[in-house]
Amino acid sequence: MQKLVKRVPELSLLIGLGILAYFLMGAFNQLSGTEVLDANAAFLLVLVSFILSTLIAIVAVIGGVGGGVLFTPIMLAFTTMDTLIIRSTGLVVAMFSGLVSSGPFMRKGLADVKIVFYCAIPIILGAMLGSYAAIALSESMGATGDGIVRLLLGLILVFIAAMFVVGGSNTEYPQPGKVSRFSEWVGLKGSYYEESLGRVVHYQSTRAGIGGILFLLVGFTGGFFGLGGGWAVVPVLNLVMTTPLKISAAGSGVLLAMGNSAAIWPYIKAGALIAALAVPWMLGQVIGGIMGAHILARVKANFIRYILIVLLFLTSLKLISRGLETLLGIDIPVL
Repeated sequence: MQKLVKRVPELSLLIGLGILAYFLMGAFNQLSGTEVLDANAAFLLVLVSFILSTLIAIVAVIGGVGGGVLFTPIMLAFTTMDTLIIRSTGLVVAMFSGLVSSGPFMRKGLADVKIVFYCAIPIILGAMLGSYAAIALSESMGATGDGIVRLLLGLILVFIAAMFVVGGSNTEYPQPGKVSRFSEWVGLKGSYYEESLGRVVHYQSTRAGIGGILFLLVGFTGGFFGLGGGWAVVPVLNLVMTTPLKISAAGSGVLLAMGNSAAIWPYIKAGALIAALAVPWMLGQVIGGIMGAHILARVKANFIRYILIVLLFLTSLKLISRGLETLLGIDIPVL
C-alpha cells in the first residue's frame, strides 16, 4: 500500500478527498424525507453506488472491457430502476471508464489521430441514433419496451461472454493482406515506437469501409442499451481493420469518450440523467480505473476473465428471464 501511495500520489489524494466528501455528506446531510427515500437511505444509495462503481471499474480494466458493459446489464437485471435512467448512467460510466483507461496510452503517443477522427464520425452518429431510438421505444411501448430491451440485452451479453470464452485471437501486430483503395485514400497508416521490441513498428489499417459500418452499429448498440462500446471497439480495429493491438486499445478509450458523450445528450433532454446517481459512479470509475491499471500488473488476467465470463452469463440469464416475464406475463424463478 505504501508503494502504491508513493507511485500514484494523485490516487491517494483522490481517495482521501472522496472519503472526506462522503463523511461530510453523512454528517451534515440536510436532505428532507421524500416519498421514496429518507435522508439516510439517500446517502446510503450514493455511498453504495460509489463502492460498486469502484469495484466494477477494477474488474472492467483488468478484464479489458468498458465499465458500461458491466454496469448496465447488472442494474437492469437486478434492480427495478427505470431503464432509461440506468442506460443514461451506463453511458456516463462507459465514458469515464474509457477516459481513465486511455490515459497511459495517450501519454505515450499511441493514439492515432487519423484513425480516431475517421472512426469517430460513424460511432458518434450511431450513438446518437441509438439514444433517440431508446427514448422513442420507451415512450411508445412503456413496460413492453423495457421487456424487449432486457431480452435483447441478455442475448447480446451471451454473445459477449462467448467472445471471452473463445477469445485469444487478437494479434499484436496484424499484417493486412490487400489494402483497399478506400483505406489508402483515407490514409489510415502510421508508426510508433514499440518498447518491448526496441524498434519502430509501421502499420497500415485496411477495410476502412467495413470498419465504418461496424462502428455505426457499435455506436447504435452502445447508445441504445447504455453499454458504451468497450467490448467491440478494440476487436473491430484490431481484427477487422488490422490495426496493432496497442494502437487499437489507445484509440478505443478516446472513441468511447467521444461517442458516449454524444449519446448522453438525448437522455439529458429526456430528463433521464440524474446527477445525484451519476456523480458517485463517475468518481468510482476514476478511482477504480487507476487502481485496476496498477492491479493488472500483479494479478493473473485469466482469473479475472473467468470471473467476468461467469458474471456475464449469470446476468444474461437474469435479463432474459426478466424480459420474458414482462413480455409473456409469466413468472420464471431464476436467481
